[in-house]
Amino acid sequence: MTFTASTARPDAPIGIFDSGVGGLSVLRHIRAQLPQEDLMYFADSAYAPYGDKTEQQVIDRSLAITAFLLQQGAKALVVACNTATIAAIKALRARYPDLPIVGVEPGLKPAASISRNGKIAVLATERALRGDKLLALREQVSAATGATFILQPCIGLADRIEQCELGNDPLDATSAMLDRYIAPMLEQGVDTLVLGCTHYPFVQEAIARTVRAHTPQAITLVDTGDAVARQLSRLLDAASLRRINNDAPRLQGYTTAKVDALAKAFAGLLDLQPPVEHLSV
Repeated sequence: MTFTASTARPDAPIGIFDSGVGGLSVLRHIRAQLPQEDLMYFADSAYAPYGDKTEQQVIDRSLAITAFLLQQGAKALVVACNTATIAAIKALRARYPDLPIVGVEPGLKPAASISRNGKIAVLATERALRGDKLLALREQVSAATGATFILQPCIGLADRIEQCELGNDPLDATSAMLDRYIAPMLEQGVDTLVLGCTHYPFVQEAIARTVRAHTPQAITLVDTGDAVARQLSRLLDAASLRRINNDAPRLQGYTTAKVDALAKAFAGLLDLQPPVEHLSV
């Protein structure tokens, strides 16, 4: 499937994908900033998590999903997954040079500007923290600002969020996991936590509770979903692709795993009940 700027239509939908349900945190920001747009959300849950896949596997999945979304008429693409952005966005832009594409990356730059003491923890998946793109960004921002970034892999956290286990009970397994990952960061004096995976904003309340249990200091949490939505708005405006239709916007879900699981995530995380379809892509 090819994409050409000349055939793109403003009333076409925006395609959003993630390895699972984490990208719904980005979709939430997009719906808030672009409430008139039709959206398609693709959860590649049968292949989740991407963090334990090779870079080539993530590239292959990203290309296959993008081809499907373009077949459905997508006018723009949001890679709502840190791991997929790091591994595959270069390949996606090479394959589809005319397609407006927005990726997500951990908010190291905004964190450096916010931090009072320059000590910042980056919570992310193992693969995201190993990626050359993130390591290069860390070096660049550190050199420019003097900030120190402590990288903390949160093994298993995205999987729990996939199951809508959001740490609502201070004694549950998700809360214990957050305590294990965050407490050592606070002991090192960080004053800013970067949520470096799109799943993590859904446990933001549990993270804040964990922080309060360990320090009276004010700790800032950085979620880049808002910045992704703003960049998408800019790209749509630059390409004259913003939807101006007054009809009610549509939202369609797709998943490579169980329909019920994505429907539960839409309801439990966003209080939405869109149609969801199973696909083998």
